[in-house]
Amino acid sequence: MPADAAVIEVSDADFASKVLERSKEVPVVVDFWAPWCGPCRMLGPIIERVAAQFDGRVVLAKLNTDENPRTAMQYNIRGIPAVKAFRDGRVVAEFVGALPEPQVRAFFERVVGAPANPALAAAQAALRAGDLATAEAKFREVLAAEPSNRDAIVGLGDTLARLGRTEEAEQLLARLPADRQAKVIRHRIFLEGFAKRHAHEDLAGEAARNPRDPRARYRYGVWLAAQGEYERALDELLESVRLDRNFADGAARKAMLAVFDILGLDSPVTKEYQRKLAQALF
Repeated sequence: MPADAAVIEVSDADFASKVLERSKEVPVVVDFWAPWCGPCRMLGPIIERVAAQFDGRVVLAKLNTDENPRTAMQYNIRGIPAVKAFRDGRVVAEFVGALPEPQVRAFFERVVGAPANPALAAAQAALRAGDLATAEAKFREVLAAEPSNRDAIVGLGDTLARLGRTEEAEQLLARLPADRQAKVIRHRIFLEGFAKRHAHEDLAGEAARNPRDPRARYRYGVWLAAQGEYERALDELLESVRLDRNFADGAARKAMLAVFDILGLDSPVTKEYQRKLAQALF
C-alpha cells in the first residue's frame, strides 16, 4: 500500500465502495496497471507524486488489472496504463499511456478544479476530515452570502445527516429535489434510520426461514444496503420484486432504484441489475 493517504489500492471486491461511492464526495482517479508493464512503472511514481500535491482534494486508486480482471473488463481496459477519473460514480476524464508529469498534473487540475469560494473549500475540507462542527459553520457562512449555493446546500445537508440531525438535513435537501447527490444523502438517511430501528432483529434469519416472503427479503435487502453490501442487497430486493412486484406499493423496486442512485448510473453493478429488474418486471 502506498504510504500517502491520497493513494489507495482497490480490487474487484471493493471498487464500488472505494471508487464509485467515494467519488460522490471527492474525485477519484483510478490508475489501471500491472507489475509487468514498463510504462506503468514509469507513470506510477509520477501520478502518485501529483496526487499527493492536491492536499486531499483528490484520491488516487491503484488497480492491478492482472489480479482484478472483472473491473478491468467492465471498464473496457485494452491497454495499460489506463487512467480514469470518476465523479459522482461516473467516468469524467481519462487517458492511456505514460504521460510526462506536467501533462499528468494538468489532467488532475482539470478533474479537481479550483474552488472559487475559499469558505466553501474550507467547509468541504473540514467535512472530508470529519470536523463536522467546522464544516457546519463554514457551510452556513457560504449560505448566508449565497442562499442558493448548491454545493453548500448539499455539503451542509451531508454534515447535518452525519451529526444525526436528519430532519433538519432533509428539510434543507428538499430545496434540491432533482439533485442526484442530495437524493443520495436522503437515501443514506433512510438506510441508516432503518438499520437503527431494526438493529436487534434477525433480518438475515427471517429471510432464510421465509425465502418466499417478499417482506422478509425486502427487509433483509434494505438492511444489507445500509451496511454498504450493495450487490447482496440488490439480490435480495430483486427476489422480493420477483415474488411480488406490488408488495408495499413497489417498495423493493423503489429500494433498488435508491441503490442505483447511490452507486451511480454508470456503475457496472447498476447496469447489470437494471437489466435484471427490467426482466423481472416485463
